[in-house]
Amino acid sequence: MLEIEYEFREQDLIHFNELRLSKSGEMQKNIRKHRLIVPAIMTLLAFFNYAYYQDRMSAGYVLLFALLWAIFAPKIMIWDMRRQILTNYTDKEKVNMFGTYTLTIDPANPKFLLEKSPSGKHKMAWEDLVRVEYGNRYVYIYIDLNTALVIPVETVKKGNLEQFAEQAEKMIE
Repeated sequence: MLEIEYEFREQDLIHFNELRLSKSGEMQKNIRKHRLIVPAIMTLLAFFNYAYYQDRMSAGYVLLFALLWAIFAPKIMIWDMRRQILTNYTDKEKVNMFGTYTLTIDPANPKFLLEKSPSGKHKMAWEDLVRVEYGNRYVYIYIDLNTALVIPVETVKKGNLEQFAEQAEKMIE
């Protein structure tokens, strides 16, 4: 019987959602727009202002604003995204989500992954799970395309995560 116990925290939820959104085409498109297109339009306005009115000072201010926009707009978007992630969940949902999780692969019950979490005990059929993915400091067991069990390597309290992940991969296949 393989079993791991780990702590799931708020920062792990934020990390997973950031990772998911960073792979999203829409998010990348928005960041690109705010990093390139908006500053390019402001630069054209500054050039027009300088060429038409011969006003270096206001053209310089517009160029400075364009540069600041290109640097800080994506950072502000990511900060806002983090804030929105946390506001999507009620306090009760957060209590049921964050805390100690225990995942068990039981040879006596080979059709299910057993999960014990702050919200209770759950059985997940292996055939319903999508894949196991390895991140830099995380292992993800995808329940569907947008939902995963996020296992932070640094908070594993009990069990061998590598063996568990390999066995989970075999069970999913």
